[in-house]
Parts: sequence; structure tokens; C-alpha cells
Amino acid sequence: MNQITSFLVFVFMLAGLAIGTQVNLYLALPFFGVALVTAFSLKMANVWEKFVILRMGKLQSVKGPGMFAIIPVFDSVVAVIDERIQTTAFNAEQALTKDTVPVNVDAIIFWHVLDSEKAALAITNYREAIDRVAQTTLREMIGSSMLASLLSDRKATDEQLKDEIGKKTAPWGISVGSVEIRDVAIPVALQDAMSRQAQAEREKQARVILGSAEAAIAGKFVEAADIYAGHPAALQLRAMNIIYETTKERGATILIPSAMVDSLNPSVTSLALALATKEVADPDAASPQAAAA
Repeated sequence: MNQITSFLVFVFMLAGLAIGTQVNLYLALPFFGVALVTAFSLKMANVWEKFVILRMGKLQSVKGPGMFAIIPVFDSVVAVIDERIQTTAFNAEQALTKDTVPVNVDAIIFWHVLDSEKAALAITNYREAIDRVAQTTLREMIGSSMLASLLSDRKATDEQLKDEIGKKTAPWGISVGSVEIRDVAIPVALQDAMSRQAQAEREKQARVILGSAEAAIAGKFVEAADIYAGHPAALQLRAMNIIYETTKERGATILIPSAMVDSLNPSVTSLALALATKEVADPDAASPQAAAA
């Protein structure tokens, strides 16, 4: 009994008591009768509620929200339907995937009653039915899916579950808003194997990337060698720059071989190259015995 009905019943009962004690007891009987009829006939539905009313076993109407009245004895409220969004958690334990891997899956479904008449008359207990249908559909989906797709493509799985469950609950007046898989648990031994597999894949990718980098570096070195071969002065400038970079650190002592210093002097290097070329071209002239002869 709602607050308004309770208040009206209280007013009629109080009026009947007052009239019965002060005027006449028989005059108070109509007030008691009105109070009784009000208590059984006046109903109020909240904004999210629908009352399904049968009259003598047949559907009379679906009332709500607001105040309404029914005929006592002839009318009966068989169901009060909550049309707000509801949530139902469900799971599947030790369900086998398509590649025969046992998994435990926890999910949640968001739904609401779209047709109160169907929800009250087409099925006995729509809440229990939604839970059973959701569990059955989840197991069917797991059995037709590979473990990899079940773990990686959650959104597609959620949409598939939503469509399948929605088709089964539509005749009951139930609309499925969304389905979300919260957790997919796999055996510990399989977790270790998958971890090793993922680590091996990462190592493989790292080696491929390192090989590609080495090939690119080797190609650049070949290009640099070709440039330095045609321009010896560029190689000398590069060597001087390397020495400069190494001497930038304070407090560092660097030992430079004399051969490297000589290589940085273009005039000495050119003279050495000229003398070496002349000795190779005229070995007899360069020999002291040949000069004495």
C-alpha cells in the first residue's frame, strides 16, 4: 500500500470512528466500507514501474506510472514490472574452447524490459530465464571460438553475445543493451607456456630488427668508404674531428700514436706517398749499391 492510499484509508477510518462514537454507529459503516475499498482498489505506480492487471483471468490493461484504480475482487495485479536497466552477472566454468582449452569466463549483461505485457505473460520468471540463456549462449560462443581470439578480440565477442542473447530474449519483451566479458581465466600451466611463447616471439622480432639495423649500418659504411676512397682529405678531417670529440672530456688523458698524427698532416702524407711511389717505380735508383756503381 502506497502512502497516498494509506493516508486516505486513515482519514476514512478516523472519520468513521468519530461519527460512530459521537453520532451513530450505523452511519460510520459507510466510511469503513469506503476505507476498505480504497485500500484494495487505489494503486500507485512509480515512474519506472508498470502494473499488469487481469480481470477475471483475462488481460485488462497495463497501468503506470501514476495513480489508478482497479475493481476489487474482479481485478488482480499479477506483476509489477521494473523497466529500469538491470544487470545480471553470469559465468561459464571449465568451458572448452574450439582448440580444447578449458577456460573460466565471467561476464555481465545489461538489459531492460521493453514490453511489460510480454515479460509478465509470455514467461514465468524472466529474470531467471535471462540468467540461463546468458550462460548457455556464453558456453556456445566459447565452444566455437579459438582461445587467441577470445583473449584478444573482446569487443567482437561482446557484440556476438549481445546479438545472440537479444534474439532469444526478444519474444519475452526483454531488450539487451550490452554484454561485457570481465575476465577470462586459463590454467596456470598454459599461462606459463603462453608466456614463453610470447617471450620467444619478442626475441625473434628483436633479432630481426637488429639484423635489419646491422644491414643498414653496413650499407652506410660502404657508402662512406667509397666517399673516403675518392677524397683522402675528408678522411683526415674525419680523423681530426674524432680526436677533437675525444678530447672534450675534462681530466682525460689520451695517448695518440705517432702514425695517426702523421696521417693527419697532409703534406707529410703526400711526401711519403710520393717517395713510396718513386721507390716502387725505380727500385735500382733508390738502392745505395746502384748509386755507387
